[in-house]
Amino acid sequence: MMEEAKRNLKREKKEEREEGKRGEGEKQEEREEGKKKEEREEGKGGEGKKKEERGGGKRKKRQKKEEREEGKERRKRKEKKGTGEKERRKRKEKKGRRKREGKKGREEEERRKRKEKKGRREKERRKRKEKKGRGEKGRRKRKEEKGREEKEREEGKRGEGKKKVEREEGKKKEEREEGKKKEERGGKERRKRKQKKGREEKEREKERRREGRRRKEEKGNKGRMGKGMTTVAARLEPVTPLTIKTRKVLKGHQGKVLCSDWCSDKRHIVSSSQDGKMIIWDAFTTNKEHAVTMPTTWVMACAYSPTGSMVACGGLDNKVTVYPLSLDEDVTQKKKAVGTHTSYMSCCTFPYSDQQILTGSGDSTCALWDVESGMMLQSFHGHQGDVMALDLAPSETGNTFVSGGCDKMALIWDMRTGQCVQSFEGHESDINSVKFYPSGDAIATGSDDATCRLFDLRADREVAVYTKESIIFGVNSVDFSVSGRLLFAGYNDYTVNVWDTLKCHRLTILYGHENRVSCLKMSPDGTAISTGSWDFTLRIWS
Repeated sequence: MMEEAKRNLKREKKEEREEGKRGEGEKQEEREEGKKKEEREEGKGGEGKKKEERGGGKRKKRQKKEEREEGKERRKRKEKKGTGEKERRKRKEKKGRRKREGKKGREEEERRKRKEKKGRREKERRKRKEKKGRGEKGRRKRKEEKGREEKEREEGKRGEGKKKVEREEGKKKEEREEGKKKEERGGKERRKRKQKKGREEKEREKERRREGRRRKEEKGNKGRMGKGMTTVAARLEPVTPLTIKTRKVLKGHQGKVLCSDWCSDKRHIVSSSQDGKMIIWDAFTTNKEHAVTMPTTWVMACAYSPTGSMVACGGLDNKVTVYPLSLDEDVTQKKKAVGTHTSYMSCCTFPYSDQQILTGSGDSTCALWDVESGMMLQSFHGHQGDVMALDLAPSETGNTFVSGGCDKMALIWDMRTGQCVQSFEGHESDINSVKFYPSGDAIATGSDDATCRLFDLRADREVAVYTKESIIFGVNSVDFSVSGRLLFAGYNDYTVNVWDTLKCHRLTILYGHENRVSCLKMSPDGTAISTGSWDFTLRIWS
C-alpha cells in the first residue's frame, strides 16, 4: 500500500509540473505580442497608424479566435485532469480488489492445507491403530501356536514314552521267544547259516570272475587293432632316412598365415592371412600372381577349386566368397558371396566339382552350397562346439566327409542325407585338423592335447596314437603322404614332425619356421609339402 501511494504522489507532481510549464508558455506568447505592438506603433508614422486602425478589426477577430482556442485548450486540459483522476481512482480500486482477492485466496489455501494436514494425521492415526490391531492379532496367534506346539510336544513325549515301554516289552518277548526257538532248533540253524554264507561267497566269486572277464574283453577290444597294427608293422621294413629340406620361402604376407591350399596343376598355392589378404603364389618362382584384399582381417580359410579356375575364402566376415581367376582382369571385380553362416567360417573345400562348396563354421554346423545360385543344398548339425576342420573322402562315389571340432569329436557325414554316419572320440582337447587316409578307410586327427590319432572306419575305433612325453604343444594341421606311410603334423612349437603311420614312430623333425605352424598341405603329386606359419611366411619342403 505504501508503495502505491508513493507512486500516485509522483504522478500528481509530474502533472502539476506539466501544467506550470504550459502557463509559462502562454505568458511568454502574450509578452511577445505586446512587444510587437509597441514596435509597430513606434516605427510607423501616420500611415502606419491608419493601417493599424484599418487592420484593428482584423486583429480583434484574430484575438477573439485565439481566445476561443485558448479556452478550448484549457477545457481539454481540465478534461484530461479529470480523466487522469478517474484513472487513478480506478487503479486504486483495482489494487484494492486484487489485495482483497489475494487475501481471500491465501486464506482459502491455508484452510485447504489445514484440512489436508488434518486428513493426513487422521490417516496416520488409523494406520497406527490398524498396526496395533495386527500386532495384537499376531501376538495372539503366536501364543496360540506356542500353546499348540507345547501341547503336541507333551503329547509326543507321552506317546514316545508309551511306545518305548511297548518296544521294550516287545523286545523282551521276542528275545524270550528267540531263546526258546534257538534252544529248540540248535544246530539246525547254525548249519543253515553256514550254508547261506557259503552260497553268498560263491556268488561273490562268480561276480568277480565275470567282472574280470569283462575288463579283459574290453582291454582286448581296445588293444586288438593297435596290437594288430604293431605286429603287422614289425614285419615291414623301416622307412629309409628322409632328407627333407626347405626349398622355397614365400614372403609377402603382413600378418599370420592361417590357411593354404595347392592347385591341381601342382604349381600354384593360395594362402590367406591375418592381414586380410589372400595371395596366389607360383611355388616354382615364388612370385605373387594375385593379391586380394578382403573386407575383414583373419581370413581363416581358403581353397582351390578342382579345375584351378577359382578360389574360395572366408573368415570373420561369416561368409564364403568365390573369386574366378584370370590374368587379364582384376580378380575382385568378379567376386561372388556364396553363403553366410551365423559365426566365423573356419574351413572350406570344393567337393569334386566347381559347382559346389562345403564349409565349416564357428556356429557348430557344416553346410553345402551351390556356387552359382548361392543356395544352401544341405546343412549338417551334430557338433556341440565350433567346427575347425573338414576333409573329403578320396573316392568320388563315397559322398562322405569328416569334420572335427572343439567338442573333441570327429564326425563322418553323408552329404546326400545330411546325417552323421560315424563318430569318433578319444581326444582330450579341441580337434584342429582332420585328414582322410589315402585309401579312405581311416582318418587322422590333430588336437590341442599334443597328440595325433588314427581312427579306422571299418573297425569303428581308434587304432593308433602318435605322441611322445616330450611333445607338450598342440597340433594345428595334419596330412598324409601319397602312399599314407608318412603322417606330417605341424605343431605350436614351430616344428613339423614326420611320423611312421604304421609303426607310430617319429622319423624326423623339420625346423625352419620362427612361430607356430598353422597349416600344412601335401602337393597333389606328393613331391612337396607346403607349410604356413605365424611368422608371416610359407615354406616349400621336399
